[in-house]
Amino acid sequence: MNVGLKTQILPASETAVVAAARALAAGGLVAFPTETVYGLGADATNPAAIARLYQAKGRPAFNPLIAHVGDITAARLIARFDAAAAALAEAFWPGPLTLVLPKTEDCAVADLATAGLDTVAVRIPAHRIARDILRVFGGPVVAPSANISGHVSPTAAAHVQSDLAGRIDLIVDGGAVEVGVESTIVGCFGEPMLLRPGGLPRAEIERVLGRALAQPPADAESDNGQPLAPGMLASHYAPRARVRLNAVGLEPGEALLAFGLGAISGIDAASHVMNLSERGDLDEAAANLFGHLRALDAKGARTIAVMPIPDEGLGEAINDRLRRAAVGRE
Repeated sequence: MNVGLKTQILPASETAVVAAARALAAGGLVAFPTETVYGLGADATNPAAIARLYQAKGRPAFNPLIAHVGDITAARLIARFDAAAAALAEAFWPGPLTLVLPKTEDCAVADLATAGLDTVAVRIPAHRIARDILRVFGGPVVAPSANISGHVSPTAAAHVQSDLAGRIDLIVDGGAVEVGVESTIVGCFGEPMLLRPGGLPRAEIERVLGRALAQPPADAESDNGQPLAPGMLASHYAPRARVRLNAVGLEPGEALLAFGLGAISGIDAASHVMNLSERGDLDEAAANLFGHLRALDAKGARTIAVMPIPDEGLGEAINDRLRRAAVGRE
């Protein structure tokens, strides 16, 4: 692909929104902020633009994409909602929830974006700039995380620039994101199923449903097969450094990704230390996760040791991302 492309960077504004919509309509690639992470947008109905997106990210084409829409009316044009899906959409949209639903008969989202599946992943983002771009563009926009595939997801425009400058047309800089981990993905093509933990905790979804979410099949997470939804590849969200989980002590020269103020042996020998949340707040930790991983990676750490993080609330999503970052590196 043409890696010598000039990537324009614009601060979030009405001018940037109009420029983004224009670029999308022309088949271009636009990175923009959502409340979860920065997304890399392409016209969801344009197979050539989607192919260019896969190429820019180095993303395998069997890994489906999320179609972002501006409102529930637009969502119903591409996806069929059962009672559970309708209840979840009413409770949590706009917001960090993606629903994987059966396609409508005349679903306009290109088959390349759904990886040939008979389902489509759809969400309504809450970020004002993202919604403004969708409104002005007037159609569905696929928008995976705006990074090289498998790398740490971007939570600031500088992260996007580091990974994709010269590969995409425009970056809309809206500052740091709020949530910091990708959307929670729930499949509603039968019994509601948690396909990926994310920015909306499981307990809130189960409260609305009045029942527990089903778990995906044991073989659903693989780097070889067809994933049911985005973000399910076993190895994902990875820095260059090796990631060592649930560390209770440090080896000399390791960098530490800390959580809370608990003691850890060997900290005096750490090459670098960053704390996801000194006060042990999981919301703050999620917002800091990808930025801290990138920062430690940039310092040249060979191994990042990660302190244990409670597997509750947003901790489930944090631990999911850390496990995927560690695959093949432990």
